[in-house]
Amino acid sequence: MDQELKATLSRIAEALDRLAPARPPSADIAAFEAYIWHAAGHRLEAVNRVNRVDLELLQGIDRQKAILLENTRRFAKGLPANNALLWGSRGAGKSSIVKATHAQVNREMGGPPGPLALIEIHREDIPSLPALLGRVRESERRFVVFCDDLSFDGQDAAYKSLKAVLDGGIEGRPDNVLFYATSNRRHLMPRDMIENERSTAINPSEAVEEKVSLSDRFGLWLGFHNADQDTFFAMIEGYARHYRLDVPVEELRKQAIEWSVTRGSRSGRVAWQFIQEVAGQLGKTLG
Repeated sequence: MDQELKATLSRIAEALDRLAPARPPSADIAAFEAYIWHAAGHRLEAVNRVNRVDLELLQGIDRQKAILLENTRRFAKGLPANNALLWGSRGAGKSSIVKATHAQVNREMGGPPGPLALIEIHREDIPSLPALLGRVRESERRFVVFCDDLSFDGQDAAYKSLKAVLDGGIEGRPDNVLFYATSNRRHLMPRDMIENERSTAINPSEAVEEKVSLSDRFGLWLGFHNADQDTFFAMIEGYARHYRLDVPVEELRKQAIEWSVTRGSRSGRVAWQFIQEVAGQLGKTLG
């Protein structure tokens, strides 16, 4: 009976495989500027148009821009560079600066597509990171692997895969790969998770050290915080000039204050949302 059941299940599985749509092939890693990594099927999907803004439009984070831009330039030229963790407030420009920096460096080096590719990997696909690195290891291009909103909770053990890739694996990180991540947490894990490790471990200090040491694998730590009002105004006015939104400065500031109050914060994301509202009212597109 068991054999018959196994045979039946096998036939059902084969039938479902035949009915399932075929996955598209993995994109050519030399032909595009950016990709998304899909753990299912271990394939790269090309991104024809990256959602980003110009680096010069990102206000209030000049120090972070300068550091990440220089680090990325060195890496693109084949010089030593560091993995980077961009941490801090929501909407402060962490993911925007990664995408804008990548575009800026590629433009400087004759792109697109340029010598530097950006690959986004989703947080839940981190365990497949070794397969991604195997896919690009032998390429002549250089790759920034980017994970947005990276964090770990509960009994999640995926952080061990990331630690091995960043520093401690037997193969190590390929010379043509750099890892950039954004997170709301400086140590990538919630305090209660770290405290729980301390209270239940045989050697509490060693358990906590293992958790916290993940962020130590990033040579660059760049902090992002909510903007003050002057910086918020600079963001708004910079966008308005760039997109030629014909609104008097005082009126623009008055509306921006009201908008930020309704959102409860001042950040790059809130500034961009406000500019979209203004452009829509004026009947203009932000192309």
